[in-house]
Amino acid sequence: MSGAPTTSEVQPVKLNRASEVEELLKDVQELIVPFIRAADEDAAIKHTGHGLQQTGQGPRTTLVEYHPPNKLQSLLDFNLPRQGQGKQGLLEAIRKVLKYSVNTWDQGFLDKLYASITPVGLAAELVLATLNTNAHVYQVAPALISIEKQTGKALAELFGLKDAYSGGVSQPGGSAANLSSVVIARNNLHPETKEEGYGDKKFVLFTSEHGHYSLEKAAQILGFGSKAVRSIAVDKHGRMRADALDHAIVQAKSNGETPFYVNATAGTTVLGSFDPLIEISAVCREHSLWLHVDGSWGGPVIFSKAQACKLQGSEMADSIALCPHKMLNVPVTCSYLLGKDLRQFHKAMTLPAGYLFHNEEDVKEIWDLADLTPQCGRRGDSLKLALSWVYYGTEGFGSYIDHAFEVAAYLVSLIQGAELLTLVSEDSPLINQQCLQVCFYLNKHAEAEQNSKTTETVARLLVPRGFMVDFAPGVDGKFFRVVINGQTTRSTVEGLVKAIQNIGSQQHAG
Repeated sequence: MSGAPTTSEVQPVKLNRASEVEELLKDVQELIVPFIRAADEDAAIKHTGHGLQQTGQGPRTTLVEYHPPNKLQSLLDFNLPRQGQGKQGLLEAIRKVLKYSVNTWDQGFLDKLYASITPVGLAAELVLATLNTNAHVYQVAPALISIEKQTGKALAELFGLKDAYSGGVSQPGGSAANLSSVVIARNNLHPETKEEGYGDKKFVLFTSEHGHYSLEKAAQILGFGSKAVRSIAVDKHGRMRADALDHAIVQAKSNGETPFYVNATAGTTVLGSFDPLIEISAVCREHSLWLHVDGSWGGPVIFSKAQACKLQGSEMADSIALCPHKMLNVPVTCSYLLGKDLRQFHKAMTLPAGYLFHNEEDVKEIWDLADLTPQCGRRGDSLKLALSWVYYGTEGFGSYIDHAFEVAAYLVSLIQGAELLTLVSEDSPLINQQCLQVCFYLNKHAEAEQNSKTTETVARLLVPRGFMVDFAPGVDGKFFRVVINGQTTRSTVEGLVKAIQNIGSQQHAG
């Protein structure tokens, strides 16, 4: 008789995914571990001013074998085939990616505000990839969302945000956290704009002239226009002047504009300056403006008993951005937006979407976290910080940051004792030790153009020696900006100074 097969006729499905994963992880691990170990071995000679030479298609150290884009594309010879190449094709592709990538585990990577991750971070990424879930609603990510809420609450409390509804949510980067804070501020202070738009209001925002460009980008995205962002003068230490802020707010009001938001920076991108939060918060209270603290870079100093004083007044903020993937070496991306009252986040962001959000009408606790953020797709990035926190503890994070500041101070002392090197501000040591960037010139010249040329040339010549550092524009031309992290050693910065002086001497002799 024809018809549906009986239970006895149905063949059981046999999946073999676990074994395939086990085999692939073993093979990939055999590529990744030597990649990391090479950086560990290179660290032993970094003090000499030159990393270990490796065989390659050009000058190569453990840090990188650098090639311009066109040549690199040829060397990679990366193809997306019609027919799959299986495990061997996969492993060969991974080999090439590792070979031609910057090895951020290398001690010589001092270029950006992030560096290598910790071993715990690698394990956390593997767990997240295994779960492969969206942390938008509790139903599909119960453990990740519970941990995110607990971690956000703990972070908020560190900054002094201890109200019943204080907490935080993860964000896809510091720029995203800053943008979200602007939306939340606007929709809470001017709730009619959420549905009706700006009308005839001309909204303006304020940030220091050393603030991050993400505020200007946010103004463009949100329709204010970049001219709505007012750049406030800084003092000789690179910190926003509260008196200049107050003057700018008064001026905007007299022009018929609507000030609503102030961004104070905790650790500026170039000099690492911390704006005076207590003074700025007083100005915000006087004018009833939202105070946001961009602590994307410097925020983690809150873990250090010695450095947390730089964030005095953070408890007066309405929102705070924080990026553990920078100073805490958590894997990129791991960022947060913390708030004094998460009900404000919900009020600003929530929209009726019954096909996704099934919260009760008057729920006091939000568990579907995409109801607090602009995006629906949310990776459970908070797990990466949470597992690191479990492994190292609050005190471990504090010691990690203290070590980084000690190495940065040691680098400052080396520069002060070096004949060819000059700190950006010799008359103000504070500017050289506010955060973990150390800024200086080589063979400082009276002409800014000559300083810029020297800095750019030396930065390029450092790469084949196994060091990568960045540079930034200044009044006297471009200068070196070296970023220290919690894994940087004293011997590494000794080697960096030797390398720069050696190149400088050769350039000077030539």
